This record gives sequence, structure tokens and C-alpha cells, in this order.
Amino acid sequence: MKYIFLFLTSFIFAQQTQSVDFKSANGQLFVNSKDKTIAGTITYHFNVLRPIDTIKIDAQNMQFTNVKLNDKPISFTTNGKQLLLIHPFKKGKKWVQFSYEAKPKQTLYFIGSEENSNLQIWTQGQGKYTSHWFPSFDDVNEKVVFNLEIVFDKNYQVIANGTLKEKITNGNNTYWRYRMQKPMSSYLLMMAIGKFDKKTQQSTSGVPLEWYYEPKDAAFFEPTYRHSEAIFNFLEKEIGVKYPWGNYKQVPVRDFLYAGMENTSATTFSSRYVVDSVGFTDRKYTNVNAHELAHQWFGDLVTAESGKHHWLQEGFATYYALLAEKELYGEDYFYSYLYEKAQQLKFASRTDTIPVLNAKASSLTFYEKGAWALFVLHQKIGDKAFKKAIKNYLKKHTFKTVNTNDFFAEIEKVAAFDTKLFSKVWLEDYKFNTLEANDLLKKNTAIKIQLELDQYKNTPLAEKKDFLMKILQSDVYYTVKESVIFQLRKESYEDIKELLAVAMATKNWSIRQKIANLFPKVPEAFKADYETLLTDASYQTQEIALFQLWNSFENDRIRYLEQTKNWIGFNDYNLRILWLALALNTPNYNANAAALEKELIQYSSLDFEANTRQNALESLIFLDFFNTTVWKNLANATAHHLWQFSKFARDAIRKQIKQENKRKALQEVALDLPPKEREIINRLLNE
Repeated sequence: MKYIFLFLTSFIFAQQTQSVDFKSANGQLFVNSKDKTIAGTITYHFNVLRPIDTIKIDAQNMQFTNVKLNDKPISFTTNGKQLLLIHPFKKGKKWVQFSYEAKPKQTLYFIGSEENSNLQIWTQGQGKYTSHWFPSFDDVNEKVVFNLEIVFDKNYQVIANGTLKEKITNGNNTYWRYRMQKPMSSYLLMMAIGKFDKKTQQSTSGVPLEWYYEPKDAAFFEPTYRHSEAIFNFLEKEIGVKYPWGNYKQVPVRDFLYAGMENTSATTFSSRYVVDSVGFTDRKYTNVNAHELAHQWFGDLVTAESGKHHWLQEGFATYYALLAEKELYGEDYFYSYLYEKAQQLKFASRTDTIPVLNAKASSLTFYEKGAWALFVLHQKIGDKAFKKAIKNYLKKHTFKTVNTNDFFAEIEKVAAFDTKLFSKVWLEDYKFNTLEANDLLKKNTAIKIQLELDQYKNTPLAEKKDFLMKILQSDVYYTVKESVIFQLRKESYEDIKELLAVAMATKNWSIRQKIANLFPKVPEAFKADYETLLTDASYQTQEIALFQLWNSFENDRIRYLEQTKNWIGFNDYNLRILWLALALNTPNYNANAAALEKELIQYSSLDFEANTRQNALESLIFLDFFNTTVWKNLANATAHHLWQFSKFARDAIRKQIKQENKRKALQEVALDLPPKEREIINRLLNE
């Protein structure tokens, strides 16, 4: 009977959106940071469109009490994945209320602790994961107006979707009441809690803009949020449809899973983009900033009905972010980006045979080929027609789900354009149409020279040297000059020193960074010029240059270490960690090695983000330095929510325990580990 029940309920659930229309959700939520749990009371208002005997709400591993329909108890059950409301529902308006508790295994993340004053709590519901922390709907086609009241310690800021209508402090807690006015898919529901400050701006159209940051990062505010207001104003004007939500907020959080997430009215982004003016050079937030904002229209306002049409979100957000950057950085930037992605897509298509219109397409395909398809379409039908179609498409399908044909229908209304042929070439064929792409790229002078330069890739240096020199001496866009450097990577220093001298003299940080990576070891004759890279305004260049110089010139190691001993780098301490590793690996440099070891080990601890911890652990492994604390920090990393970090830790342990003395040391450490970490370590030891 169990299997028959599951079959029947699955069938019913597939039909649910045709029978029930959920309108709004009011939730009062209590978050417990010590137990890492969430509890609350939720009220859903909905319309029954036709009789149905079971209604489901997605809810992963939750416990429910006080389930009522129109204030009367109702039969319900759960299967670990859904709350099933069992009742002979008749047509009409109704409401259901219930209380719930959950300890989510994912989607709700607790970073740091209150004891250490570095607690952050944030959610990430991309896909269909919100139902792990809030009873909701995995089906993107069910759009609801969400209103949240979140109760938490009064010393913290709470951020959620919508407009903050009320903030009431009662004892040690503050009640934050956020209200949405328009419906959205559940995966866009968000919450972020932490010790944040904020600065506010207002768009040209009057939309309130709120930019959050941690108090310790106040000096980084301007470079982090640089161009944010300009990006907002540009996109609202370019898209031609007023920003659809009451306000717009952005908040950086630690150990975030992705670069950013376009939660409705409230973007969450990775704290790695919190930078100073030097960090802005290599790690600017601009593109991610524009991409997530574009999603407020493409994804949030109109949502792809299924994974097959995911490009309607990611391709559009990628393209409009690029248009915003074109406004900021110019046409050469715009075309060089398209050229670079065209090269990646052409190469990827040799092995990746899944096209854009496929739910299993890669991120590169959804994002970059989707953006390329829009660029082609934009060029083919012209700016006026393209903008009109976009505007009509968004207005017609506001707060609804869409598919590719919905978009094409609007294109066909404004232009005599063969959308079927276009779809076959750009969306249904896995191959990248290089011929058509190059024809469009040649409209830009810099890329025209770039494509000519590409023809020289396999030409002997002697035959192309004059041409390469001509490019380096010209005022062509810097990315073309970077391609010249790329063609020099297998040549000897003596043969290319004149070219390098001209390239270094450009003083362009990106060109010089490419040179920094050119040689496995720095040639003696290039040493003086190469040392100037240590003073470039780029933390990434400085990191490369310091290591290369230390590795190439043993007799000068102490001089390099003295010159760089106060370096810190990005907020992941990339330069400081490198410096510590090199200092500890330089005999007779520092008599207080124990203090340096202690500092390096500290960076591998839970006090820091995953990027910092991994850099420190890699350095400790390189130095072959293991003690109980290092083993515990490495073991803790195996259970981290960032899969890249946990994979690194597990792979590192597998390699280290091939040595019997290290295997025994880890076995002893495992006895004192928390249950989850001990289970992982024991599994690795028994592989």
C-alpha cells in the first residue's frame, strides 16, 4: 500500500498547481544559533480552483504541530520531504496555519559563533532547497507573496526579502518584519543575520538602495560597491522596465557557496569580493554585481518554467551584466570579453555535446553561450527591435514562468526574423558557430587585430617578431597585447627580451601579470625588471612575483622577505600566508620560527574563511608541519559545507596517511573529534 500511496500522491502533486493557487505566506521565525535549528509558525493563504483531497507543501525533515485549516484542526502527515494536508478541499479561498521545527542539513548555514562575535547565519535556496529551512514549494511555477518576521538577538542585523516595515525590540530579542508586495518563486526566499552596517543610496527612479558590510570592512566599502548605483540606473534604463521590487539590498557573507545569489530584492554575495582599492584590480565585484541585479528581472520577475529554459535566466543575466560593463569600461572591454568566451566555448564544444536548450547543460553553456546567443540576436534585429521585444516579454509575463517560445513570440512581433533557424544554430546545436561569431567580432578594431594575431600561433618567432612588436608598441586594447605574451611562453628570454621590455613599459598591470607567469624560473638577466613587479598595485601579481623571485634567487631570499614582511593581501590573507610559508622555509631568516608557525596554524583554524584556511593548510602540508592542532583543523575541513574545501581536505588526508607515522597520529587525534568529523576520518582511515 505504501508504494500505491506514493504513486497516487506524486500524481496529485503534479496536478497541484492546476488545482490550488497559493497566494501569500506569513511566517514568524525563530533561529537558534547554538542548536543550529529554526522554528516558526507559518500561515498560507490559497485559492482552491477545483476540488482536491491532498495538498502538499515541500518540507525537508521537519516536525509539525498545530496544523489548522481556517482555524480548525486538519489531518496531516509527513513523508520526510513534504507536509501533506489531507482534507476534502472544495473550491474557494482558504488559509492553513502550522508550527514547525527543523535542523537543516543544508541551505541554512551558521558561520562563526556568538561567543567569538563573528556569527553569521544565511540561506541559499537556489534550485529547490528553500524547503530545507522554510516549508515552501520546490516547483518554481508556484509563486507566492512572502512576508517574514524574524526574531533574533537584538545585537544583530537581520536582512530578508522586501521592505522592513517594523523593527521591535523586546528584551534581548528584536522582531524584524519584512513585507513583499509581489509574488516570487520559493527558491528566491532569503534571510541573512550578522553584525552589519549599511549605507544607502537612491536610484534615479527613486528606488531605495541598501549596501551592507561588516563594521571591520568599513574602509573597503567604496571599492567593494564601486559603480553599484550606476549599474542599477543603467540596467533599469537599458531593460526598459521599472525595477519590479520595493527596494534593493546587497549583503556580503562569509563562506558563501557561490559568487552571488539573486534573491528577490536582496542579493547575497561572497565576502571574497570585499576588497580595498588594490584588491579591486584583480577581484572586482562589478560583473557579479551587475549579473545578480539583472536577475531581478530575468529570473525573479519572469522565471524559467524548467531547467531546459535556464538560459532565460543565466544567459540574460550574463548578457545584461556585460552591457553594464560596456557602459562602464567601453566597447573594447565588451568585445574582448565576447572574444574570450567564444574561445572557451569553441574549445569546450570538442567534448561538451549538450546544447543550451537542455536541463543538463553546463554553466559555461547556460551563461556564456546563452549570452552569446543574445548578442547575436541583438545584432541581427537591431537595438530598437531588441529593446522593444525585451520590454514586451517582461511586461507580458510579469510574475509568471516562461519558456523559450514565449521569448521568441515577442521577437517575431517586432522583427522578420527566423527564430527557428536561430534556435537550431545557437540553442539546439552544441557546436559553437565560430564563423558567425568572428564576423560580428570583427566590427571591433581591437578584435580584428586579435583574430589576425591568432593566425600566428604556430608561426616561428623570427617570422612574427616584427608583427608582435608592432602590436606591443601600438595603442591597441591591452587584451591583444596579453595574447602576444601568451605566444611567447615557450621562447627563451634572450629571443624575446626586446618584446618583454616594451610590454613591461606599458605599465598595464594585467599585461605585467601575464609576464610574471611567463617563466618557470626568472632569468638572471631579467631579474631587475622582474623585481619591479613586487610594487605593482595588484595582490595577485605580488603573490606570483614574490614566489617566483624567492624560488629563482636563493641568495636574495632574505632581502625579498624583508621587503614584503608587512604584506597582507586580499581579505583571505593570500600574501601573508605565502610570506609565512616562505619565511619558515628560509634557513637562518627568523629566529622566532615558533611564532611564525603559530600564526600560520591560526589561519588554518575555524576563525577564518575556507579560502584562508585552505591556503594555510596547503602551506603547512608543503612545510610538512603537522601537530595535533593542524590535524584537527584539517579534519574539521572535511566536514565543511563548501565541497571544494572538504574535497581538498579529504584528498590531502588520503595522501598523508600513506605514511604510517601520520596514519597513527591521525588515529589518535580522531578519538577527540566531534562525531561527524570522527566518522569521516575513520572512513578515510579504513579506505
